[in-house]
Amino acid sequence: MQENNKDGGQLCLLSWSGLSSGEAVQHLDNKKKTSKLFKKNQHLHIGEKPYECDQCGKKYTRLRTLVIHQRIHTGEKPYGCDQCGKRFAEFGNLVRHQRIHTGETPYGCDQCGKRFAELGNLVRHQRIHTGEKPYGCDQCGKRFAQSGHLVTHQRIHIGEKRYGCDQCGKRYADSRTLVMHQRIHTGAKPYGCDQCGKRFASSGTLVKHQKMHTGEKPYGCVQCGKRFAQLGTLDIHQRIHTGEKPYGCDQCGKRFASSGTLVKHQRIHTGEKPYGCDQCGKRFAQLGYLNTHQRVHTGEKPHGCDQCGKRFTELGNLVKHQRIHTGEKPYGCHQCGKRFAQLGNLVKHQRIHTGEKPYGCHQCGKRYADSGTLVIHQRIHTGEKPYCCDQCGKTYTQLRNLVIHQRIHTGEKPYGCDQCGKTYTQLRNLVIHQRIHTGEKPYVCGQCGKRFATSRYLVSHQRIHTGEKPYGCDQCGKRFAQLGNLVTHQRIHTGEKPYGCDQCGKSYADSGTLVIHQRIHTGEKPYGCDQCGKRFARSGYLVIHQRIHTGEKPYGCDQCGKIFATSQYLVSHQRIHTGEKPYGCDQCGKRFARSGHLVTHQRIHTGEKPYGSIKDPVPNFSKPENQ
Repeated sequence: MQENNKDGGQLCLLSWSGLSSGEAVQHLDNKKKTSKLFKKNQHLHIGEKPYECDQCGKKYTRLRTLVIHQRIHTGEKPYGCDQCGKRFAEFGNLVRHQRIHTGETPYGCDQCGKRFAELGNLVRHQRIHTGEKPYGCDQCGKRFAQSGHLVTHQRIHIGEKRYGCDQCGKRYADSRTLVMHQRIHTGAKPYGCDQCGKRFASSGTLVKHQKMHTGEKPYGCVQCGKRFAQLGTLDIHQRIHTGEKPYGCDQCGKRFASSGTLVKHQRIHTGEKPYGCDQCGKRFAQLGYLNTHQRVHTGEKPHGCDQCGKRFTELGNLVKHQRIHTGEKPYGCHQCGKRFAQLGNLVKHQRIHTGEKPYGCHQCGKRYADSGTLVIHQRIHTGEKPYCCDQCGKTYTQLRNLVIHQRIHTGEKPYGCDQCGKTYTQLRNLVIHQRIHTGEKPYVCGQCGKRFATSRYLVSHQRIHTGEKPYGCDQCGKRFAQLGNLVTHQRIHTGEKPYGCDQCGKSYADSGTLVIHQRIHTGEKPYGCDQCGKRFARSGYLVIHQRIHTGEKPYGCDQCGKIFATSQYLVSHQRIHTGEKPYGCDQCGKRFARSGHLVTHQRIHTGEKPYGSIKDPVPNFSKPENQ
């Protein structure tokens, strides 16, 4: 049974039998205390906040909470750490702080065993395992595991950046980011690795770094199983599977999977290069590029190949290099199936299919499929040749050309033919040489079907059909289809004869003529007729000789119709019709239609009787006697 007392509380009607007078009094005292506590805390249940701050008007349900709040205004911090002297406004914060000194982590995760100094940190950590994100943005619907992250996120929608740097004026949405930013100005790096001593400006960066020593990768992708040391890196990785690219450039519309990649991309438009080298002053758009560049000054190459020992300044270059040993080509073209060891090479290759040439020269408008080729092209306009040979001083626009040139000094010929053993300084030359053995002629003329072993020969041949002669002599205006022919022609004007015979000293304007001349001394006749076996020192002589067997006379006189086997015979014949006598004797002035007749005439003046002496033989194109 119960009855209401006069104070409005409810008291039990006890059976007093069996109780002493003292026990009865104690029982009544306890009931009175319970009644008073009920009255005291009744406002907690009804939502009443009777305690108000007289400075900001904020209201609280408990007096103790108001007292703690007022310390914000007064700055009072009554609780001090006896080890480092740091002071706190709340006793609970002091207790948590002291765990830094004691190393105490009383709260443990029952799934992974990780321990925490604060219960709140454990609760937030457990959401990694459960995937719980209880805080949702009412504007975009994005959800977060921590309320603080939601508050920071909401400032994106309102554009609020309440925390400003007093040195550079840059503003931030949360105070923590401002604190980390200010360490750029102060150079403070309060967090140190206890294994290697490296120091960091933020605790998060230290935690990430320490995972390099432990090898810990607690975050795993549920689709491909790949594991990561950082949760954020896992989030970005998962966008590979989902295709999500939530960050868009407001200038060109290009989208990215991570905000960091967007920030780096935007520097293309702004031209911003915030990272500068303190030794040479060169500036970079990305911190990683600066770190790599500084190794040029220090000579540091921290990444080494465990197979050949070669060392690299960048980890990425080591990974690419190791594919030489493994033969791995992880990037494949979905159109033709060709595979590549590097992603960049695949991207360039795909532009063959799409025809895309995104890099344009601002001086001549010529466009290229990759930026490297554009840079090399622009050196045509600037005249820049940044690569210099340290032995002869010759400069080049491309590093590759310098490397090839230096082999002249070293005598190095790293590319060898496995069939004949001949070696070359360039891989390209070896490939062309090997076509002699295979007979391969991959370049075909689209007009006549003739095939060639090199693209250069095809281009030169096609000028026969087009009549194009792109190379002109600046002295006489004569034009040529090939650059080599122009160079040889210009020696007529300069009188230069750089190729000399080491046996008789005779000099020539081109190497080909020297080679033919040297066959006089060696007796070599490399060109043989497949019908009669007669051999010749020049391929042209063989062509003319073969017309004896075929009866071909391709050169015809347009006046009388007579035909000839060589153009030389036709020219001599036409002088009969024109009366031209271009060869004149410098002693008596007599003129002749043929140079041979002039030579014979001049012997009258000189008295020379040359027969019996050895001279350059005049080839005999007649048939052998047995035919």
